Amino acid sequence: MEAEFQVRTAQLGDVFVLSVTGEADLHTAPEIERELKGILGLGGRVAVVDLVDVGFVDSTTLGLLLRFQPRFRRRGGDVVIVTADRRVLRTLEITGLDRIFRTEQRLADAVGALAASASIPAHEPA
Repeated sequence: MEAEFQVRTAQLGDVFVLSVTGEADLHTAPEIERELKGILGLGGRVAVVDLVDVGFVDSTTLGLLLRFQPRFRRRGGDVVIVTADRRVLRTLEITGLDRIFRTEQRLADAVGALAASASIPAHEPA
C-alpha cells in the first residue's frame, strides 16, 4: 500500500526542510509549490526537499523544483534534494538533474553540511 501524501515544512536555523511522503506527482505538486512559496515568503535561502519517503517523482514535480532553484540561488542559497531511493536517483540521472541539484542520501547529512556552511553568528556567554 502506497503511503498517503503529506508535505510538511520545518525550519532548522537558516535551513528549511520540506518533507514529502507518498507520491510527488501532478496531483500533489501544487501543495509542494505552496510550501516552497511559503519558505521564500519567510525569507528562506535554503530548501532541503526530503524525498526519503517518496517512491515516485514525476516530471511535474521535477519541473517545479527546477523552477524554484534559481529563486533560492538568487538569495545565495540552493534547493537540495534528499533521497536514497534508486528509482528517484536514476530519474535525476536520466534527466541530467543530478548535475543541477545537490543531492544527499540522508537528511542529517544535508542539514549538517548546510548548517556548517551557513554564517551562523557565535553566541557570546552571558
